[in-house]
Amino acid sequence: MRLYGPIGAGIGAGIALGALLQRFDPSSPESLKLHQQVPLRLGRFLFWLGIPLSIVGFMRRADLSGNLYLAPVVAWAAILLGLLCSRLWIRRTPQAQWPPPTQGSFSLAAMLGNTGYIGYPVVLLLPQLGVGVFGWALFYDALGTLLGSYGLGAILASELGGQRPPAAQQRQWLTRLRAVGQNPIILAFGLGLGLKAIALPAWLDQGLYQFAWAIVMLSLVLMGLRIQQLSSWHHLHLATVAVAIKMLILPLAVGIGLTLLGVDGAPRLVMILQAGMPCAFSNLVLAEAYDLDRDLSVTCVGLSSASLLLTLPLWLWAFPGE
Repeated sequence: MRLYGPIGAGIGAGIALGALLQRFDPSSPESLKLHQQVPLRLGRFLFWLGIPLSIVGFMRRADLSGNLYLAPVVAWAAILLGLLCSRLWIRRTPQAQWPPPTQGSFSLAAMLGNTGYIGYPVVLLLPQLGVGVFGWALFYDALGTLLGSYGLGAILASELGGQRPPAAQQRQWLTRLRAVGQNPIILAFGLGLGLKAIALPAWLDQGLYQFAWAIVMLSLVLMGLRIQQLSSWHHLHLATVAVAIKMLILPLAVGIGLTLLGVDGAPRLVMILQAGMPCAFSNLVLAEAYDLDRDLSVTCVGLSSASLLLTLPLWLWAFPGE
């Protein structure tokens, strides 16, 4: 209840707010729709200011000692395993149902998870984890998922997109990859490392910490707003396979692999949970940018988000963090 209560309340509030905003949307088709503008503006605030400042606030209390470099290594191993599993599944099924855009959306759903907007709150709210091991979740997301989404993910999307870009834009993914280095989360990551050893006034340090927790709840509200906008549930069979790869095979492989390497306790559980997060919302961005199968991407995000409540107890039981 300590975990599901805040998550359910935040996402439920976002869904309710989205439905309420739809009722007050102007009828004129050219008018700005509130239920579209509010999540857009909230998302921009969280992306550029909220989440970066919350990372700095949580990093001041996180334990950054130990083998944190292992987190991005595990993240990349999981991403590549998801890509491999998706390609093997595509090859063993009739090719008629696999046009290139569908292949792209399927592989991205199997590879990339929502390790930020959902992964951070889950790790922070679990009583056996919390702020102390937040560094593992941060390293997994910032140096793993983020780079994977707009690096390898963008490359894959550009290769399988329904509309090939003109020759002058063939290397558009390089521009996206360079933009990762300017991402505010990456910048906050470096700033947090630099400020960790600096003594701040008590009021400022406490204020950053309280602000960080408020951002956690706002992130959940944004998730609810976006889930409320999901309207397509096509390709449910393909989505089920992609979600099974992402939320069952990958975390199980990570758990077994880390156990064999002698990694246990809270760090192991953090990386398993991050590997088993729902399909990333960045997949929708890539699907729009590269003309992939939007219906499949939307279905995967919706199905995986609902499945999280069922898979979390499984990993907490199989790989306890204490």
